[in-house]
Amino acid sequence: MATKKEEKEKPDFALGPENYKLLGIGFLIIVVGFLLMLGGKSQDPSEFSHDIFSFRRITLAPVVVLAGFVFEIWAIMKKPKEK
Repeated sequence: MATKKEEKEKPDFALGPENYKLLGIGFLIIVVGFLLMLGGKSQDPSEFSHDIFSFRRITLAPVVVLAGFVFEIWAIMKKPKEK
């Protein structure tokens, strides 16, 4: 009978564990950006609220979301460390 070698093979994932952690961080950055966009509604629907045009909603939040997407791309492209 032929002998079988019992070797525990690690599955070959496209990304390493560090990359998945970085992807999670990038996702959280994107979520924070979308949370910064919340708010600015008026109590009365017939009134116009200028709060929707605040710096936080118009400038800061989109920059944070864009930074999150750039971070995600970097996290995917980063080479995992060799052991």
